Amino acid sequence: MSEEKRGHVFDRRDALSLFTGVGGLALGAEPAFARATKLARRPEDEGFMRLALEEAAKGDFPFGAVIAREGKVVATGHNLGKTSNDPTAHGEIVAIRRFVAEHPAQELHGATLYTSGEPCPMCMSAIVWCGIGRVVYAASIEQLSTRIGQIMLTSRTVAQHAPFHSVAITGGVLAQEALALFDKK
Repeated sequence: MSEEKRGHVFDRRDALSLFTGVGGLALGAEPAFARATKLARRPEDEGFMRLALEEAAKGDFPFGAVIAREGKVVATGHNLGKTSNDPTAHGEIVAIRRFVAEHPAQELHGATLYTSGEPCPMCMSAIVWCGIGRVVYAASIEQLSTRIGQIMLTSRTVAQHAPFHSVAITGGVLAQEALALFDKK
């Protein structure tokens, strides 16, 4: 159903209601799914993931992220939850915050975010809101759950419930190396 047929502008409350099924927009049986496409590995993925793993090794928990645009690293981050007393300071969030501290947020549109662990629902939601076009992760939520508590919603599930943005997702790049970092912490 188009926004014109609904008679109002689709906003974040509507997106939340579609995701949670609580309140807001009543769409009946119409699905509210975006395209969260699986994308094959690209030649540059392993190199950028190695940088994300280097970031992860610096974190309070072994999670790191790299944001790349046009073949160049534009921001990095690692988990700082304990150090900063901020439970939202996941590697992806730290990288996004570092980027927007120096650049307009709209420059994230179409960027690729590499992360040592599949983004949790909080991080994946931030990725969607930023308009990042592609996510590449190492260890999956399922793999990570064998090492640390996880909310068992995949990045694909979150992305599919964001009807206003499409994101390509590639998983499993250097997953074993990412999981091995947990043995060193």
